[in-house]
Amino acid sequence: VQLVESGGGLVQPGGSLRLSCAASGFTFRSYWMYWVRQAPEKGLEWVSTIDTGGGDTYYADSVKGRFTISRDNAKNTQYLQMDRLKSKDTNVYYCARSDPYRSLDYWGRGTQVTVSS
Repeated sequence: VQLVESGGGLVQPGGSLRLSCAASGFTFRSYWMYWVRQAPEKGLEWVSTIDTGGGDTYYADSVKGRFTISRDNAKNTQYLQMDRLKSKDTNVYYCARSDPYRSLDYWGRGTQVTVSS
């Protein structure tokens, strides 16, 4: 199993970024997927979840209305569109796979998002 995030970078407040997570080594379309973030010296914070087909999505209150999770099962890739970014969104963003019991069993290495003027 491999999850590889990309798309992070430096963006000004109010800007947008689109993160991608390329999955391999498993049947991607059969698993719920997550985005989780972590600020320096802070704990992990759940960001968003998407079901296997992409029809059901869930968001943390801190990002609701600004972030959009999606997936393309034909490309084995999930995405996180982040709009109206704020400085507090500065984090390392991780893609993670959920096992059938909603435990996150595989994680990517993360991609850094920095929101700063």
